[in-house]
Amino acid sequence: MKWSRRRVIVTGGAGFIGGALVDRLLNLGSDVTVVDKALFPEDSRVWLAKLNRLDRIYKSHGLNNIQIQAIDLSTQRERFRLLAESHDSVFHLSAVFGGREFVDIHQAECSEMLAIDHNVISESYQAGIEHVHYSSSACVYPPSLNRAGYLLKEDDILSTGENWQSSDNLYGFAKLMGEMQLLAFHKEHGLKSSASRYLTVYGPGELDASHAIAALIEKALDKQDPYVVWGSGKQERGFTYVDDIVNGTILSAENIADGTPVNLGWDKRYTIEEVAKLILEISDHQPKQVQYDLSKPEGPFSRALDIARAKKILGWRPRVDLKEGLNRTVQWHSEMRKSVAEPVEVKIST
Repeated sequence: MKWSRRRVIVTGGAGFIGGALVDRLLNLGSDVTVVDKALFPEDSRVWLAKLNRLDRIYKSHGLNNIQIQAIDLSTQRERFRLLAESHDSVFHLSAVFGGREFVDIHQAECSEMLAIDHNVISESYQAGIEHVHYSSSACVYPPSLNRAGYLLKEDDILSTGENWQSSDNLYGFAKLMGEMQLLAFHKEHGLKSSASRYLTVYGPGELDASHAIAALIEKALDKQDPYVVWGSGKQERGFTYVDDIVNGTILSAENIADGTPVNLGWDKRYTIEEVAKLILEISDHQPKQVQYDLSKPEGPFSRALDIARAKKILGWRPRVDLKEGLNRTVQWHSEMRKSVAEPVEVKIST
């Protein structure tokens, strides 16, 4: 697949991973349109920060205007189809999501993804889109398999007979249903598609402090003392740097057309305690006390991915180790703090 001059939609392109993907596609020469739910949501400060980030991304490629459409994908399917008719590919990253607490508590809100995914996939097909890539999640896997030493394989979905507990809450089930829709549209209508399951992504561009690494970095830069870490600190993940995720996402779109899902994530685990110590070291913060808040959710005890399929089909493996990735991420957060005095004027082409 040649990306130069290719017309691409990135849903959720104002978000953390979406923005990084937009940057890479522009670098490859694509004409990229961002679709996001609303230009002025309730938390306007966060939205302005996202727009400012997109503005910098587009300007770094010599483009003075952000190409963005404000579309509520859960209800405005016709608007999305009309936009898609003038494009070639869709990277579908839009989702209803927050941090661990959100996944555990906000089940009704997560169900909105069922409508969002169906509208994007079905209207992409109706519009004649050549390829749809779906950003899925390691939350599709049965929670009982999240144990030390076990690497989650793509075929582990629904393998434990736990019924509604076979995925990580409704968020995980909604992501799995999105994958199944892709497979159905490929089988019945020939829609070319791919899906990648992300695991604990972090890196520059993360503005949502409900996620562990962004939250721990902000607390360190605030010189918080006691320094509070959610949970026991013993929970472990295969933390994956955002550039590696973007690389794998594009490789998936280039190499897979039948909706086959591929794991993208580190198969090496680190505990939250280890992550917090690295962040404190990098940010040069030495609190008198590190406090583990056991009243806060910590999610699955251990989660890492088997990436044999990604290595075989895509020639992909993660390149950025945790220490290097955290160094880059702490530096980005530090620089952002210096540049957030007043929002710059952002020009938007809709």
